[in-house]
Amino acid sequence: MPADDRVVGLTTTIPVEAVFAAGLVPLDLNNLFVGSPRSEELLDFALAEGFPPNSCAWLKGIFGAVMRLGSPSRVIGVVRGDCSGTELLLEALQERGIGVVPFTYPYPASRDDLDREIERLCERLGTTMSAAEEYRGRLARPRGLLQRLDRACWEDAKVTGAEAHLWLVSSSDFGGDPDLFSLELERFLAQVSKRERLDGRDEVRFRREVRLGYIGVPPITPEVFEVAEATGARFVFHEVARQFSMPPDATGAMRPARDLLDQYSAYTYPYTVADRARDINNQARVRGLDGVVHYVQSFCHRNLEDVVFRGLVELPMLTVECDCPGTLGGTARARLENFIQVLGENQ
Repeated sequence: MPADDRVVGLTTTIPVEAVFAAGLVPLDLNNLFVGSPRSEELLDFALAEGFPPNSCAWLKGIFGAVMRLGSPSRVIGVVRGDCSGTELLLEALQERGIGVVPFTYPYPASRDDLDREIERLCERLGTTMSAAEEYRGRLARPRGLLQRLDRACWEDAKVTGAEAHLWLVSSSDFGGDPDLFSLELERFLAQVSKRERLDGRDEVRFRREVRLGYIGVPPITPEVFEVAEATGARFVFHEVARQFSMPPDATGAMRPARDLLDQYSAYTYPYTVADRARDINNQARVRGLDGVVHYVQSFCHRNLEDVVFRGLVELPMLTVECDCPGTLGGTARARLENFIQVLGENQ
């Protein structure tokens, strides 16, 4: 498949305003990989190209998606603040003729350093910081709709955990078209407003629905949400996916960022686990969570976050690990069901 000069692949959420301001089309490669019916083929392709079997499936899948599906002319990869393997992924892509653009979230968090990084990104893409800032205003509509969606999940009980996850995680690239994204989300919100409350459904076998928070990287299998709801629980907080949508602040109060630097400084995922834990604990209180599920990806350095989370997260926490797309797996499924059962019986 020939490369499309306008399409720019993303390995995770970056200041997407710069991509749109440059007249380019962002494409989240994670969503492309995990949403493909050929995901296993993409993993096999990466293995045949030399990726080790005990490497992260997301890295292998992104590599396969770029080479076999996405045909982006360039890939923007976050080399600090996301995945420790992205730097070598970019090098592997570059060796195969794909243009690469590295981006770094500063550590420790620094407004000045972030300013330099976003300026550099804008220059590489052929735009300016002021143009990206102007485009930030155009994304206020879809981002506002995503806040409504999130509230429809945790407060109105009209949106399932899987639905909320899919919409929120799609805000990394807005499907390449923020206007169309907004129209489709508005239609969805109009439809779900007519639903009965989900917390009264027949699957709830306890005194009330168990309210869960999902923390950690987005899952490689969405079955985690389906299993929870079939057991009498619902995920009403999606930590990282919600952060992709650039919520106003950690408490949910409508206090908009002043500029791009404010917005991406408040974006918790690339920075410290302690900052993320504060956001999680705040949201747990606002949303009335009973427990949290920490999803970890096999062969990922972020598994070590579990050590810090266990000392800082104030609620009962279950860690669930998965490797490749497909089902949740018998052991992980049983552990999740047992966790929900204990929370439900202890209400």
